[in-house]
Amino acid sequence: MNRIPLERKVLSENDRIAGDLRRAFQAHGILCLNFISSPGSGKTSLLERTLEAFPAGTRVALLTGDIQTDNDARRLARFGFPVRQVTTAGACHLDARMVEQHLQEWDLAKLDLLLVENVGNLVCPTSYDLGEAAKIVVLSVTEGEDKPLKYPGIFRKSELMILNKTDLLPYVPFDLPAACENARSIHPEIEILELSCQTGAGLDAWMRWLRARMEATPAGERE
Repeated sequence: MNRIPLERKVLSENDRIAGDLRRAFQAHGILCLNFISSPGSGKTSLLERTLEAFPAGTRVALLTGDIQTDNDARRLARFGFPVRQVTTAGACHLDARMVEQHLQEWDLAKLDLLLVENVGNLVCPTSYDLGEAAKIVVLSVTEGEDKPLKYPGIFRKSELMILNKTDLLPYVPFDLPAACENARSIHPEIEILELSCQTGAGLDAWMRWLRARMEATPAGERE
């Protein structure tokens, strides 16, 4: 009987904190992106290739969420940029309070880009605003092309869909045009990029997209 009011209260509190985060990001000219996908889609590999492409001194930091372990944080820290692991201890998503707590020791005035790797899940993270400028959904070709139809919420809320692991297309029964059509049936304006973290195909287009979004972000207060 109390489930719906409690859920509304939790989401209302999350939205309040997310609003504070968004205002802080905007004040400092930080582009914050929230990456969401099923487990095993290749989010961490995508972020590895992204950090690898940035020159030393780029003002980028990363929060990576997992239910347990700090494996992803250790993988990503080797590129020399600030990385923090958010261990949710059972929660199937990040929430705004987790992000707020893990940003406390970072000087936002020294950042231009904050990348958030959410917990592997296409359902729970959809409802939680983290103060991000955009959600990015990652779909790998090892999954079904009907994922946008099965999980419409995240595709409806995402600005960009990255179709990952395209190097495997010759070996898996994945209908790429159908996947794009399904995503656009949910969100007609969604942008779509195809790439492979293994071969590097499409990574240039992804980095152009990312840099364009960074350049379009107002400068705010920066050191």
